[in-house]
Amino acid sequence: MKKLLAILVIMSFILTGCSQDVEKNINNEEIQSRPSGEVKDIPEDENKETVKESGESKEDIKASGEIQKEEEIKTEIIQASTSTLSNQKCAWGFRRMKENKQPEFSSVFTKPLDEYNGIYVGNKDEKVIYLTFDEGYENGYTAEILDTLKEKEVPAIFFVTMPYVKQNKELVQRMIDEGHIVGNHTVNHPSMPEVLDDEKVRKEVMDLHDYVKENFNYEMTFIRPPKGEYSERTVKICRDLGYTTVLWSAAYDDWDVKKQDRLDYARSMIYNNLHNGSVMLLHAVSKDNTKLLPEVIDKIREDGYELCSLDEFVY
Repeated sequence: MKKLLAILVIMSFILTGCSQDVEKNINNEEIQSRPSGEVKDIPEDENKETVKESGESKEDIKASGEIQKEEEIKTEIIQASTSTLSNQKCAWGFRRMKENKQPEFSSVFTKPLDEYNGIYVGNKDEKVIYLTFDEGYENGYTAEILDTLKEKEVPAIFFVTMPYVKQNKELVQRMIDEGHIVGNHTVNHPSMPEVLDDEKVRKEVMDLHDYVKENFNYEMTFIRPPKGEYSERTVKICRDLGYTTVLWSAAYDDWDVKKQDRLDYARSMIYNNLHNGSVMLLHAVSKDNTKLLPEVIDKIREDGYELCSLDEFVY
C-alpha cells in the first residue's frame, strides 16, 4: 500500500511538470504570433516572411546594416582624428626675395602643409614654374586666357567655385578638353577654419566634387583654400577626402578689378618674383593678366624656365 501511494505521488509530480512545460510553450507561441512591433526578437520563420514581403533577403538586410555601421565607424574615426588637431587659422603669406630666389616661409604656416603633403613651392634646384588661376567668378577674360594657353601650349590649373562652374559650364568643359587641371575652390568660398563643423567642411569640398564628377565626368584632386586661409584641421580633412592642398609662392594684388591698367606694375611684380619651383597664382578676373599673359609666357621660357602641370609637381 505504501509503495502504491509513493508511485501515485511521483506520477502526480510528473504530470504537473508536463503541464507547466505545455503552458510555457503556449505562452511562447502567443508572443511569437503578435505583430513584430510588439516583439523585440522576431523568430526566424516570421523574419523570413517579413523579408519576403519587403523584397530583400536576410543577407541584403544584414549587408545593408553592416555598410551603415561601417560608415558610422568611419565618420567617428575621422571626427576623432581631427578633434585633437589645431584649428589655428593660417593666413598664407611669405617674404619675397631678390635675385630670383625662392621666398622665405614661416614654419608656422608651412607645418600643416608639410605634415599632410600640401603644395606651396617646388624643388629649389628645378627651373620649373607651375601656372595656377583662381576663378571665383567670371569677368570675361577666361576664354582669352585659354586661347593664349592653347596657342603657347602651356598647361595650367584653374581653381573654381560652385557658382563659377554652374554659370560657366562651357568654359569648364573647355579647360578639361584642352588638358588643363580643374581644381576645387569650394562651394561657397568660406574661410575654412571658420567652418567649425567638420561635416560642413566636407560638404564645402565634396558637394562641388560630386557636381563636377556628375556633370563633367571629371574627378578633382587639388584644392586651394579660399582666401589662402587654412588650419591643420582643415588640411587634414581635405587630405582624408583625397585632396592635395595647394597654396602659392608668387602672387600680387591682381584680384582687385579696380586696380587695372597697370601693365608696368604687373610686369615688375611677375618678372621680379620668378624663381625655381614657383607656384604662380594669377587671378583670371584681371584685365592686366590677360593682356600680359603671352609675353609673360615668352619671358618665362626665355629665362630658362619650363612651364609644367601641377600633376608633375616636384617637391
